[in-house]
Amino acid sequence: MTTNSEPEPFVVMAKPTGPICNLSCDYCYYLEKTQLFGPDERFRASDAVIEAYVRNNIHDSAGPVVQFSWHGGEPTLAGIDFYRRIVALQRRYLPAGWSASNNIQTNGTLLNHAWAEFLAENRFTVGISIDGPAVYHDALRRDKAGRGSHARVMRGLSILRDHGIEPDVLCTINTVTVAHPLEVYRFFRDIEVSWLQFLPVVRRSTTGEVDALCVDPDAMGEFLCTIFDEWIRHDVGRLGVQNFLESLVIWSGRRAHLCTMAETCGRVLAMEHDGSVYSCDHFVDKAHLLGRMDDGLSALLDSSVQRAFGEAKRDRLPSVCRECPVRFACNGGCPKDRFAIAPNGEGGLNYLCRGYRRFFEHIDFPMRRMAALAQQGVSIANIMSEVSVINRGSPVHWPGIGRNDPCGCGSGKKYKQCCLRGAGPSFSM
Repeated sequence: MTTNSEPEPFVVMAKPTGPICNLSCDYCYYLEKTQLFGPDERFRASDAVIEAYVRNNIHDSAGPVVQFSWHGGEPTLAGIDFYRRIVALQRRYLPAGWSASNNIQTNGTLLNHAWAEFLAENRFTVGISIDGPAVYHDALRRDKAGRGSHARVMRGLSILRDHGIEPDVLCTINTVTVAHPLEVYRFFRDIEVSWLQFLPVVRRSTTGEVDALCVDPDAMGEFLCTIFDEWIRHDVGRLGVQNFLESLVIWSGRRAHLCTMAETCGRVLAMEHDGSVYSCDHFVDKAHLLGRMDDGLSALLDSSVQRAFGEAKRDRLPSVCRECPVRFACNGGCPKDRFAIAPNGEGGLNYLCRGYRRFFEHIDFPMRRMAALAQQGVSIANIMSEVSVINRGSPVHWPGIGRNDPCGCGSGKKYKQCCLRGAGPSFSM
């Protein structure tokens, strides 16, 4: 008998400058992590810490591509020479035939042509944070002098593109952007973003109450539904929206890639600048300190403490979640947001539950249809023409489906009683 000993996939979000950042975004949850360290902390990863990270990340990876993830704070504050040393270390420790895949998540304000040249030469992928048009972005993403950062971010984006780098864009759903879904989305479409992720802001005060910057769950759900309707009519295959395409992965019967949508979590660790390793980027606190990078990644990832942390996402679901028809897509969401009280009085409900349920129920029919298209080997972009026909109330012709067969839209009705007579479900819910 043989066993499969191949390591499970994992990611370590390394923070070479800790929580230090040149911006002071109102909703940032990470700036406060400076409180974990003493007043004389340097907030700069030493050569020894970084070498341990590179060596252990390679050693414990299944390969042949080893993922490296650089976050902050603001990771570009470490400087280009710091990352040159990273690349040199990777070349030293990578086995023959293996390669490193580096991703850096930046606010974009410090990027210049030297940075872009280095990133392009070493094939870094880049994530950049933009909260839509300047009027919304600058409302909450300002520097320490109170100045808006949008113009500097857009300059950074332009410089990256000059060097052939098309970054992924992260946009928060916050108290400002949530009220302007189409304006925010169309801004990204107009500047020809290719990959976009929407991330809701959930914050609590020191007393545990949601604070004024926390997005409203119902408004968040409406935000996602409104943008989805725009996307599925015009932009499938042109603009990738992570929230939608990761949902399609699940509707296609595959396991979620995103830990927030997966049944369990615990395979995305966070390493601070001093080499301390935590259960998750959202749980960088003393209670979730696993150890140090010197201890070895396998020992930390496979520890009973970390296994329990990841399995608690599934095991601590309240009964209302276990009985929910969209649990397969949501799985309770991120544990950091599961502090609300369910209608039956149970704790552990996701604060954003109403919004997510609204969104997942809204996209059910088109997701099923896109999954069917993909299974047939047909481009999911065909959904756009189908949406147009269905919403006009015109008959939809599904190839190879007889009048008395189940309708191709997945409604469960006979074809002749559904789309053949223009009575299929609408994409506007």
